This record gives sequence, C-alpha cells and structure tokens, in this order.
Amino acid sequence: MSERYLSLIAEADFPESESYAAVVGGWYVLATKDDKGYNALNDRCTHAASLLSTGRMRRGTVMCPLHGARFELASGKCIGGAYRDLRMFPVRVVDGQIEVAVPEEKPSMADLPIGG
Repeated sequence: MSERYLSLIAEADFPESESYAAVVGGWYVLATKDDKGYNALNDRCTHAASLLSTGRMRRGTVMCPLHGARFELASGKCIGGAYRDLRMFPVRVVDGQIEVAVPEEKPSMADLPIGG
C-alpha cells in the first residue's frame, strides 16, 4: 500500500488545544501535538468505530466516547482494553505546512468511523 503526503493545516493555525481532526485524502485523521512534535492517527476507534476526536484527551491518551477504550496518542497503542492498536500516519512539516502521509487507496469500511 503506497502513501502520499497531503496538506493537513498550516503549523501556525494548529489549535492551542493541541488536537485537530480533518478528512485528508478520504481518511479521517486526528492530529495531536506533544513535546516531541506532531502525531497523526486514524480517527476511528478499533473497537466501537466511533470518532476518537470527540472523546476525552488527557495525559497523552484519547478515550473512545462510546465504550471507554483508551489509546496512546503518540503510538496508537491500545492501553484500556484488548483492542487493536490504531493506524498511525507519518507526519512532517514542510515550509510551515503540516503534512500527513495517508494511503493512496481509499479507506475501507473497517477504516471509516460510524457516520463517516
């Protein structure tokens, strides 16, 4: 599966809340910022298929708003349940623009959130 970098948001416009959700190349992406830089993950709980961007984020984790599964934002690792880890997307900053590498293929139903 090949990937391509696409524009997400200007670095200067990244929210102070340190998270930003968008659809990039058909993929639902949740981008976060921590002291090491930017992270980007598929904005879909691997258990309940809900948008994680609507869940509570704290201490470097996000909690699924439907069933409480927790995932590390920096790695996508599931730490609150026995569910699959989240798909992570490579991130880079080029000329002040945050870019995310998403697959060239359209996401499957298993990659899309409910209502997505």
